[in-house]
Amino acid sequence: MRAVSLHGDVIVVTSQIFQAHCTFVRDPGGEETVAIDSPVLPEELELLPALVEQAGFRPPRGLLATHADWDHLLAPLAFPEATLGCAESSVERLRAEPGAAQRMLRHFDEELHIERLRPLSLAALQPLAVPGSCGIGQSELELHPATGHTADGMAVWIPWARVLVAGDYLSPVEPPLLGEGDQLDAYEMTLERLHPLALQAEHVVPGHGPPLDGAAAVRLLLQDRAYLQRLRRRGAEAELPPGRRSRAHRELHAQNVSRL
Repeated sequence: MRAVSLHGDVIVVTSQIFQAHCTFVRDPGGEETVAIDSPVLPEELELLPALVEQAGFRPPRGLLATHADWDHLLAPLAFPEATLGCAESSVERLRAEPGAAQRMLRHFDEELHIERLRPLSLAALQPLAVPGSCGIGQSELELHPATGHTADGMAVWIPWARVLVAGDYLSPVEPPLLGEGDQLDAYEMTLERLHPLALQAEHVVPGHGPPLDGAAAVRLLLQDRAYLQRLRRRGAEAELPPGRRSRAHRELHAQNVSRL
């Protein structure tokens, strides 16, 4: 696990699995901390409280998940007393699929022979209106709709730090991956919404892959948008984005084609 400070009030922790992130945000007055998304491995989650303390941040009372995929929902294992907030669409998805996230986590753990100290509990969820905002101390985080990779979700803009936590978008290690059903229009709309934020951003935290500076994120966003346009026109013959053309990426492209 690796921790990097993007701003005096923003620390990003990167998991060894999936290059997934947990982003800790402190309000400018230092009164409150929020954790966004999660690392994956049990030992990483166990280290988070000590890491927050060493950084001089207060323990988070609030957790956010950008969407309801299981690998973004594990922060309650590190901070069981904190409240987990999600977009209303994510809460609806979790309630419509009771136990699905826990089953996928259990399957992942069984495959890799991983043991956890406690089961994942998602019983207490706070639905958040998106678009909207989330209070942190005397400041607010902006919540922006982010769908297309899944039918639910949000991106989080930290205005005073100019950091965008993009959920599973703008990844330098994956091409755009469409959710089940016809999500191409929704994905393109998400990129349009994220574009002005990326133009303002000092840093962008994708769902997977290293954090990006703002200029790199804008370049990647334009590449992703061009790929989706090619996918719409050419289907299986569409060329993948630069730097994301490996065999594994081609398999994800084939999955996109099957979901059009």
